[in-house]
Amino acid sequence: MDLGCGSGAYTPFVARVVGEQGKVYAVDIQAAMLKQLERKLARAENKDIKNIELKQASAHDLPFEDGALDLAYMVTVLPEVPDRSRALQEIKRVLKPGGILAVTEWLPDPDYPLRSTTIKIGQSEGFVLDDNQGNLWHYSVRFKKPPQTGEF
Repeated sequence: MDLGCGSGAYTPFVARVVGEQGKVYAVDIQAAMLKQLERKLARAENKDIKNIELKQASAHDLPFEDGALDLAYMVTVLPEVPDRSRALQEIKRVLKPGGILAVTEWLPDPDYPLRSTTIKIGQSEGFVLDDNQGNLWHYSVRFKKPPQTGEF
């Protein structure tokens, strides 16, 4: 799930990476952003992409079953969400046990949080830090949803 996909800066690339066997859900709260992505996907250079499904939804109320997704990623989105705690709980709900949440931030985004802040927020909502890369100017933090009780 590309959460807060906007006009789809990363969506076509990710769709090609997951391939025909995978699916990318491009989720944004703004219909206008999804329309822009729709126009982008209609371009000749993107006609080969058939595995993207656009969904208008809030990060607080995602239109997926519990444990339905392998991966959720957000690029410069988390600080924009009004209730980050609620959104992260909702993301955790739709991820499979062991599923990945990837958060990328960079300057000069005016809402840029320090990496330590992003890690603290994710961990406070029950995600397990799996990896983080980058520097002060640009970083990605990868979390995992913990396995359910009794799983290894």
